[in-house]
Amino acid sequence: MARPGGHPLVAGTGDVMAVLTSTIAWFLDPAHWTGVDGVPSRTGEHVILSVLAVVIASAIALPAGLVVGHADRGERIATAVAGIGRAVPSYALLILFVPFFGLGFSSALPALVLLAIPPILVNTVTGIRDVDADTVEAGRGMGMTGREVLMDVEVPAALPVIIVGLRTSAVQVVATTTLAALVAGGGLGRYIVDGFARQQDDRIVAGAFLVAVLAIVTERFFTWIQRQLEGRPGTLRLDVPIAPSPFGGRVAD
Repeated sequence: MARPGGHPLVAGTGDVMAVLTSTIAWFLDPAHWTGVDGVPSRTGEHVILSVLAVVIASAIALPAGLVVGHADRGERIATAVAGIGRAVPSYALLILFVPFFGLGFSSALPALVLLAIPPILVNTVTGIRDVDADTVEAGRGMGMTGREVLMDVEVPAALPVIIVGLRTSAVQVVATTTLAALVAGGGLGRYIVDGFARQQDDRIVAGAFLVAVLAIVTERFFTWIQRQLEGRPGTLRLDVPIAPSPFGGRVAD
């Protein structure tokens, strides 16, 4: 729904129902479900970019976190690196890579990878470090090597905490991938960017709704995995302080 002379989403209370009705009509329009700009195509772009970012970040942060947590050295450096990653605005990271990789997917991916690393790294280090010392010593007393202690004792016990980091990272990436549209990276953010450009409230609301649904699905998926792991024998239940997640799950402080 476009309103000549106005700005999208700058609406009075009388316009709310009109925007909602227009958004429903937008979803019911078959034209919005086919082609390169259709919902399935844009959702696929969003999911592929998000998954790749989390997978690459995990390939970097998980081994680093396991080594630091197991050796109990370098935690301050890992925390400092993670802190820097959290401090840099996501939009700034996206723009930073444009001169090197140009507009599009290639600029959005490295920025999202850097965003995804801190939660995974910090939670992996914390999870491994906080495994009960007596359990670790028992493993060593049985003649286990350092690698065996890490993989057979520490990692299984720390998995629920590690999954919290993966969950936090994944939800952040899904939400931030929306900004990829600003550098021609595709995804569901394209609806929001185009909606503002065309002053179409329905397109903006539809895009925001789709991103929110995808983020909720991602959060619930990782929460389900975490609960399955917490119920397994030999895994460490979360006894750390927790705070409510905006999507209804739990996030470690």
